[in-house]
Amino acid sequence: MFLIDAIIIIVGLIVFEVASSVDNAIVNANILKTMSVTWRKRFLTVGVIISVFLVRFLLPLLIFYISVPNLTLGGVLGNFTGANTAAAEAIEVQKPIVLMFGAIFLLYLYMHWLFLEKKEPLFIERYLKKEHGVWFFGFAAIILVVVMFFARNNSMMMLAAAIGSATFFILYGLQETAGVKQASGTQMSDISKFVYLEVLDATFSFDGVVGSFAFTTNLVLIFIGIGIGAIVVRQLTVKGIDKVAKYKYLKNGAMTSIGLLGLFMAIEAFGIELPLYAPIAVTLLFVGLAFWKSREHLKKQPVGKTNVQ
Repeated sequence: MFLIDAIIIIVGLIVFEVASSVDNAIVNANILKTMSVTWRKRFLTVGVIISVFLVRFLLPLLIFYISVPNLTLGGVLGNFTGANTAAAEAIEVQKPIVLMFGAIFLLYLYMHWLFLEKKEPLFIERYLKKEHGVWFFGFAAIILVVVMFFARNNSMMMLAAAIGSATFFILYGLQETAGVKQASGTQMSDISKFVYLEVLDATFSFDGVVGSFAFTTNLVLIFIGIGIGAIVVRQLTVKGIDKVAKYKYLKNGAMTSIGLLGLFMAIEAFGIELPLYAPIAVTLLFVGLAFWKSREHLKKQPVGKTNVQ
């Protein structure tokens, strides 16, 4: 039974990582087009080592290491390999702290997209005809206050909520700066572009890593799931991102699932257990529906305007 559960969780993580990384892949592809073939290959080889085996391996370890008091780095690594059951039990005890951090971060991420970013209408966002920046900051403040009020008896959960909020705004600022730099058309060497892409990927990958905690706290499954997803995204970036970009509603599915995963994490942080398959089902449902709606849209396009296999 554990093997079946593990496979389902990994599949859910792969779908979530790929869907939530489409924007990142499009940004990467636009920069890769200006790089030499040699450096494109390095992006798929050396870059994968950095992206998968460093960022998506070390970041979950770091989050748990910071979140679990009195747990050594060796203990966290022991949990990763399955050799330290005491570490696994300690992580389970401190799970609400990790979940609260992730919940605030993902809820902010969803609301920022919902109220501030340009998007194609599909789900609830079709009722928002324009940007509502005031709503974003208002909802963000209210959610943080409400969460910290209900967590007032647990100072670590309150701190985790505050850190989740701060982390979102720091990464948001970094991504905005990256967007401005890309739009300015600043001339860079291939090696500078490679380093820039790796830093950008690490920033964009944070939501995938944090969102993975809604699926499981098993570090092995997280690493396998989002690691495979990251490799798939890298391949799509180089070989087929133009085709993927035509599926106009994919981001709607990814962001809606991110919002619901954040809600699930907040609920579980307060001790209300949800079914194991709830986050997996939500991700597959909304990403699958977004993919289907995108494909239906493409079929209605004039012949020759698009080409989808």
